[in-house]
Amino acid sequence: MEPFGITPNNHMLSIGYVNRHGLIAGATGTGKTVTLQKIAEGFSRQGIPVFITDIKGDLSGLAKSGALQGKLKERWEVLRLEEFTPHAPPIEFWDVYGTTGVPFRTTISEFGPLLLSRFLNLNETQSAVISVAFKIADKEGLPILDLKDLKALLSWISENQKDLKEEFGALSPQSISAIARSLMTMDEGFFGEPAVTIDSFLKVKNGEGVVNILDATKLHLQPQTYAMTLLWLLSELYETLPEVGDTPKMAFFFDEAHLLFNDAPKILVDRIEQVIRLIRSKGVGVYFVTQSPSDIPETVLAQLGNRVQHALRAFTPKDQKAVKVAAQTFRQNPDLDTEKAITELGIGEALVSVLDKSGAPTPVERALIIPPHSQVGPITEVERRSILAASTELPKYKELIDRESAHELLAKRADSKLTTSSIGFIGSIGKSVVNTIVRTIGSRIGREIVRGVLGSISKR
Repeated sequence: MEPFGITPNNHMLSIGYVNRHGLIAGATGTGKTVTLQKIAEGFSRQGIPVFITDIKGDLSGLAKSGALQGKLKERWEVLRLEEFTPHAPPIEFWDVYGTTGVPFRTTISEFGPLLLSRFLNLNETQSAVISVAFKIADKEGLPILDLKDLKALLSWISENQKDLKEEFGALSPQSISAIARSLMTMDEGFFGEPAVTIDSFLKVKNGEGVVNILDATKLHLQPQTYAMTLLWLLSELYETLPEVGDTPKMAFFFDEAHLLFNDAPKILVDRIEQVIRLIRSKGVGVYFVTQSPSDIPETVLAQLGNRVQHALRAFTPKDQKAVKVAAQTFRQNPDLDTEKAITELGIGEALVSVLDKSGAPTPVERALIIPPHSQVGPITEVERRSILAASTELPKYKELIDRESAHELLAKRADSKLTTSSIGFIGSIGKSVVNTIVRTIGSRIGREIVRGVLGSISKR
């Protein structure tokens, strides 16, 4: 891969082993976003698709060729590089709200009970109710596509608690009501059809990997929604992609990574650690972007082979501890005081350790980040709309589809006053309804669903 940094000894630094994951850390304003942009460009040039989240809007600049001016020009001259060649990788914009990018949505059935419970910030008792709802729906092939489907199913569970008690235990009416209230406040844009498919993120154009940019300028203001949305996509990649060893398939950047782990229950952290470990064999590299390595649990941090550490400030005892932790995560270099260097780094300067050809981490080195070939800073709204209008993905997902699903099926059952058992009600609705279910989400629905590590539907 093309280099992204250069040491004072003119050592060119490149990311090795894309699927061995990585970390880009540093205080606000020290250059993390530009580093992310530069590395994403490098992956794209190697034909590797990229998925990144754009928290501040700056990364939209990837869609436009850059220009050397100001401090970027000074950096280029200091590094004595060859002539600058402006270039922009192919871009696809995505947006959960469907306004600044291709609509990014999935179904509740695909999302799964574990992530949905965290998404809704449910307590343990409420999470148990959600698990029961999914077990019933999964066992009978009942599609929960959007929020009205989930509301209808919860209402049905509330009305049939006596019949459900023997198999699932007592279900708290208060918890069901609390979940229903939570659903009333949710934005309905994310859940529904057509749901995005993994193939849409794995595009290559003219030999370059498409850089998929999810607009998170609004999304990250809802931290758990943001974190669970990205974790769902990561889970989908794991459950969908085949085993390919070290062959790179995608680079996945998780900005503001601390939001994923803040107050997360142990079961979720354990599952995340498991997915990060296993997804390597699917050719997916996960790169966490955050302020300090201490934001990442040790079990996850230990798996991150490529490290880029921008400056940290040591004004308080807590800051000093974070600096010490950051220094200890590197393979030490006897010629460098790592802990001291972290506090002295300038903007666009970083401590770097990457995997060498044998897969071992290189000793930490101080390096200057090479300016990107694309624009640093956001593009205009007009430029963004033009790119979105030309998208080949937009026609697939633009129009929301409302197919027959749990809401309609349960309404039909109520209208016909069926008196079937609580768990076997789907069979009594009739063959035509079962066929509708199969058409709605695919052949894996209409029979009992198998779920993967993070609760997403297993595609294998």
